[in-house]
Amino acid sequence: MLGVVKKAWSTPAGKRLMILTALIAVLASLATGSYISSAQAEEQAPGPTDLYAKALGAALAVGLAGIGGGIAVAVAGAAAISAVAEKREISGIALLYVVLGEGIAIYGLLVSLIILFVL
Repeated sequence: MLGVVKKAWSTPAGKRLMILTALIAVLASLATGSYISSAQAEEQAPGPTDLYAKALGAALAVGLAGIGGGIAVAVAGAAAISAVAEKREISGIALLYVVLGEGIAIYGLLVSLIILFVL
């Protein structure tokens, strides 16, 4: 994974994309923080805009965590299959690494449930 990041950082287009992604993440976190602080200060009943924001946040949490989990399972699965092909005894350990990658998607699901039902 680090090799992919280094390769992307070496090109000007990759640098721009990575910087733009970081800026969008920072702006989204600042907007979310200000939205939550203003909602807590007013303590009013949630309107339709609040419900739309919750739905969008939950959808982003599940979607992005699903993409991350898919990438993790793809990389770990390919490595696990090649490792098991060479040495049959490590199939349990290889399966464990593949399952750990799927935990990312489960965390996204838990975050979306917290967003929808707790906040």
